[in-house]
Amino acid sequence: MAMATYPSPVNKLLTYGDCRKFQEIPNYIEELGFSSEHIPDLIRMATDQQLNSSDLDGLEIWAPIHAWRVLGQLRAEAAIEPLISLFHELDDWSSSELPDIFGKIGPAAIPALQAYLADSSHDSYDRATAATSLTKIAENHPDTRNQCIAILTQQLELFADNDIELNAFLIGELIDLKAVESASVMERAFAAERVVPFIVGDWNAVQVSLGLKDATEVPERKFSLEEMIEYFAPKPQSQKPRGFSTSSDQKQKKKNKKNKKRK
Repeated sequence: MAMATYPSPVNKLLTYGDCRKFQEIPNYIEELGFSSEHIPDLIRMATDQQLNSSDLDGLEIWAPIHAWRVLGQLRAEAAIEPLISLFHELDDWSSSELPDIFGKIGPAAIPALQAYLADSSHDSYDRATAATSLTKIAENHPDTRNQCIAILTQQLELFADNDIELNAFLIGELIDLKAVESASVMERAFAAERVVPFIVGDWNAVQVSLGLKDATEVPERKFSLEEMIEYFAPKPQSQKPRGFSTSSDQKQKKKNKKNKKRK
């Protein structure tokens, strides 16, 4: 059915292969002859709810991943909003690959990613994907580094209102960008106890990561397994889930949604 709804060469992605078996991402443009005229159908495939269903068997389930990779190689600005809509999928493939796709698309994606990151109605992990996407853009387009750091820092300045996991993710992105200029905001977030230390370490560890201190200058902080289990254990329904904007059941459903692709 799906084969008949996509024109060539887009339909070739339906049987292109299991992404787990590729040692590197193919050059789809060179191999299959994609061009800008195929962007609308590629967007349709990348966001196709039937293809994104975990109930599918066979190679078709991999087609959306191939499609968004092609969109990245085409630097398709028209795909920015549609691909952002996939953040809520929260599976290993979308969370790890979509930031790289936005890194290829480039600066045109910054305003939409900034808006998504600032929207507290979205899940913290989805917003973290937007933050990572900004980091990838800054890495691929060094002239945007200051702009991306400013956006990430402005969001971190809201640490009192942000979920504490989101604060940790933001600090992790700023560390990746070596954003020493944002250290004072990070320090305030830690001082207010609004950062999950299991994700990026404590303030001492962050200072070492930023190059502000040598590892020999700070005491090593090790978190016990019991501490981590206690923190991340599901909370009773009567309690507000700590640091998340969705219930644990909803997040578990998200994590299981595309488990075929992770096995």
